[in-house]
Amino acid sequence: MTRRIMGRLNEEDYAVLKGPLESGRQSPSGLGPILFISVFLQALVFSLEYFMVGPNTVFPYKDKIIEIHLYFTVALIILSLVFAIPMVYRKFNRIQYLISILVSQNLFSISLFICSLFLIGEVTGGEVVSAEKLLKVTYIILSCGLVIFIATCVRFFILLKKGHYRKGSERDQVRGQLEKNTTLLIFPAIVFGLMIVFIVGYIVRIIPEFNIDSILISTIGISLFFVMLFVLPEQLVILYCKYKYKSFNFNERGYLYSSEDQNEG
Repeated sequence: MTRRIMGRLNEEDYAVLKGPLESGRQSPSGLGPILFISVFLQALVFSLEYFMVGPNTVFPYKDKIIEIHLYFTVALIILSLVFAIPMVYRKFNRIQYLISILVSQNLFSISLFICSLFLIGEVTGGEVVSAEKLLKVTYIILSCGLVIFIATCVRFFILLKKGHYRKGSERDQVRGQLEKNTTLLIFPAIVFGLMIVFIVGYIVRIIPEFNIDSILISTIGISLFFVMLFVLPEQLVILYCKYKYKSFNFNERGYLYSSEDQNEG
């Protein structure tokens, strides 16, 4: 279904998505230093997960979760170092962009999501929360995340189909600023807000001794998890464009290809 919709669109329908590339923010040379800095940030966040949150939680399968996340984080750290090297990212800027997506999701989504789950299952001296309740909370959060991701994809494809990402469109004029027309933002915003309220209310109800600090930190972590799912569709569409259209890529001298270069291969 998604492939069929995107197959009907032309390069011009994605033109506004070139904005971060044209500005240099998501150019290979712009992402290189960010990937290098992310090495230390990923190591720091994982250390917090392992040393500060992990030891005090009764969350089921925590050791397996930490082990898998360790392998994933180490792999991303190595790849981040490799694709922070100019000689590498100049030749493989598509792969560098993919790595940047994985790194951003690991830092601001996966890591914080795991920390939030561990905080919910933290042993505070009171009644220990059952594994069944903790897993139920996890399934609810993941289900809400799936709804947000699907709703965002539907909204994004509607905007693409209506030509909102063409050059000269309203979205092109207000890109980087608050959107003037918020109609299509209302549904995702309502869904997002209701889900946060529902999840926090449910957690407080099943874990009476859940302290206010843990509630606040967990709410922030879960909220960022949802925000990153909201951002993910656009990241994936830009990645799709980088593989389909030459004009979404940079040559080895660091210049963005033009649309006229598309027919040259």
